[in-house]
Amino acid sequence: MSVRIRLARGGSKGAPFHKIVVADQRCPRDGRFIERVGTYNPLLSADDAKRVIVKEERIKYWLSVGAQPTERVQKLLAKLGLCSAPVLNARPQKSAPKAKAVERAKAKAEAAEAAKAEA
Repeated sequence: MSVRIRLARGGSKGAPFHKIVVADQRCPRDGRFIERVGTYNPLLSADDAKRVIVKEERIKYWLSVGAQPTERVQKLLAKLGLCSAPVLNARPQKSAPKAKAVERAKAKAEAAEAAKAEA
C-alpha cells in the first residue's frame, strides 16, 4: 500500500481550506484517509502562523515509515523544516520567450540604461 501525505480540499467555492491528510494513493482526493495531520489555509498571509498548522510528531512518523508527500505538501513542510524542498524541473523550451520578445526586452533594457545615463 503506497501512502501519501496530501491535501484534501474543503471550504466553499472561492474560499478554499485544506486538510493535510495521510491517505492511500488509490483513494480519491477528498475521500477516505488514514489520519489527519494538519491544516492549510491559503487565504491567510504567508507570514501568518495559522496558515499551516501541522502535528510535527505525526508528520515525522509517517515520513519515517515511507509516506511520500506530494509536491505542494513537500513545499509546505520544507518551509517548516520537516523535509527537504522538492526539486523543480526547468521550464520547457516551448514556453520560453520567442525571438521578437527577447529583442523587445533587450531594446527596453537599453532604453532604460540610456535614460539613466542622461540623467
